Amino acid sequence: MSEAGQPMDIVREVGVVLARRALDNPWIDHIWTPHGVLFPAPEVAPGAVLMEQDGVTLVYAGATVVQLFVPETANYRDNLADGAPRLWISAQANAGGAPDGLRVTADPTEGEAWHEAGSEIIATVPMPDELAAWIAAFVDAFHVERVFQKRQRDRSERKERGFGRKPDGQPENGH
Repeated sequence: MSEAGQPMDIVREVGVVLARRALDNPWIDHIWTPHGVLFPAPEVAPGAVLMEQDGVTLVYAGATVVQLFVPETANYRDNLADGAPRLWISAQANAGGAPDGLRVTADPTEGEAWHEAGSEIIATVPMPDELAAWIAAFVDAFHVERVFQKRQRDRSERKERGFGRKPDGQPENGH
């Protein structure tokens, strides 16, 4: 709930801009990379060329959402505290035209997981100030600091597993 008692929006729509760079390569003639996001998302058809210059074409890939989750507020806070907050963009290449399957997140952990998942096109881009302000308000409203508590093992559990013993079965501390 927001300060006025109204539910807080947890989804915002953003427009994704991709850059198509010409390559001098015998196997591929271009590469796609995330260029930025537009917030709010414009009323532009996906595939619209926004600019062409020096072998780079900026293409509006379409709209997608940034969704916030309460358990991830520490990750959002860390992203904002960096001083240069970022958004992670992921897209899947397709044979005809601009990539699709757009995803955007403000959670660094989720964005890094996309790298491991093998997304074809992934990169970070600067976060627009208005989006950063919305995320900061979400963090302020919902973040709860969690205290890390190290679990203490029961001494009998250590003995059952053989911890604290030499290979000959004798205790390490001589007792």
